[in-house]
Amino acid sequence: MTETTRESAEQAGRGVRLPRTERRAQLLASAQDVFVANGYHAAAMDEIADRAGVSKPVLYQHFPGKLELYLALLQQKVEDMVSRVNTAIESTTDNKLRVHAAVAAYFDFVNAEDGSFRLVFESDLRGEAAVEQTIDHAMSRCVELIAEAVTADAGLDPERASLVAMGLVGLSQVTARYWLTRNRLVPQEEAIELIASLAWRGISGFPLQHP
Repeated sequence: MTETTRESAEQAGRGVRLPRTERRAQLLASAQDVFVANGYHAAAMDEIADRAGVSKPVLYQHFPGKLELYLALLQQKVEDMVSRVNTAIESTTDNKLRVHAAVAAYFDFVNAEDGSFRLVFESDLRGEAAVEQTIDHAMSRCVELIAEAVTADAGLDPERASLVAMGLVGLSQVTARYWLTRNRLVPQEEAIELIASLAWRGISGFPLQHP
């Protein structure tokens, strides 16, 4: 959340009765700032309420506890990730371009200004069953989307197609995070092209079943 957006959220929180859906969105945005900056364990509901400009009772009206708030935010973020991958896959019928778009989706997700990718890939609550389930389900959905589309012409059975798709998912998200730790020294589009080319050279090695 930018400073201007944060100030607007805080102003909206003080003395203004928002519709429930708007209030929930505001609370999630404020929680995102705190969880991304501090991690789950060090985050405090007091700070989240203060950042949102509401009292703690108002916060608890929407979320019974910190875990429920975290899970709601995590669900929002994994849905964003899956949506990005789905949009990438549906953007073209050319598999080479699909691979490029899928890699780009992960780089864009990781490079988002709000840093929310850390909730998905670097959560300090991965030992919590509900968190694991939420993240694993999202990863599985991304793998399914890629397996159904990119490997459809390779003549692979579902299990092998999923393995290849997981390779692309893992390659994309790990290299995107590594690129970020290297302070984006390689321009983003060039980095995407490098990784997409690497992935495509492997995937294109499978003979087409439907030329």
